[in-house]
Amino acid sequence: MSKRSGAFVLGGLLVALLLAGVVSNFASAHPDGLDSSLREGCTFDADDNITGGSCPAQQAKDHELADSPLADYGIRGVDNAFLSTGLSGVLGVLITFAVGGGLFWLTRRRPIPGSAQAPGSAEAAGSAEAVGTRVGPARTDGSGPGTPAPRGGDASTATSAGRTGSDGTE
Repeated sequence: MSKRSGAFVLGGLLVALLLAGVVSNFASAHPDGLDSSLREGCTFDADDNITGGSCPAQQAKDHELADSPLADYGIRGVDNAFLSTGLSGVLGVLITFAVGGGLFWLTRRRPIPGSAQAPGSAEAAGSAEAVGTRVGPARTDGSGPGTPAPRGGDASTATSAGRTGSDGTE
């Protein structure tokens, strides 16, 4: 990883940690669209318990992982709600970064064993030249990089519209 891309990844990680650790505490405590639509038709008391009516929220059950250490956007055992939410966000970012970084590391491009050509090597650039892909500065005949070089024994000339054969056809 280059120094510049490493700084970019580190900066992104720091922004994500700041958002998860601090800004997440300022999210709305009111139900989102899905929760509010499930609550339509019911009445609730001050403790947010259903007291009457009929709505899909009455059939709601606790999740199987409701007793896990990171359930309900907090950390079990931390009594300060602000700190609990912030720490759970930071822990979530770090776990996600570790899993994502591990997957990128596992799927990174590696040279093929037994092959002399590694990506970005001089041999690979030379082989691109050999198959007709232009690598390097613009040619003096006016065509730019990426234009195939004329093949030996070919009576065609490179033009801005494409290759024109000796009989004028493309």
